Amino acid sequence: MQVLKETRPGSTVRVVKIGGAGPIKRRIMEMGITKGVKIHVQKVAPFGDPMEITVRGYELTLRKSDAQLIEVE
Repeated sequence: MQVLKETRPGSTVRVVKIGGAGPIKRRIMEMGITKGVKIHVQKVAPFGDPMEITVRGYELTLRKSDAQLIEVE
């Protein structure tokens, strides 16, 4: 398994598991990132934080700390 943070720009992956607990996990899920959803990584900032993704038809910017909690395949 890899985490979303390690995914290269231009790749499309599927969410397997969302880590974290309580408010952090709930915030990620409220953004539309749930188990089974496909994510396309658009681009990553030069130092890796933040990253721009497309999920459920809209663009979203995630911090590296949030992307670390999302396991993908």
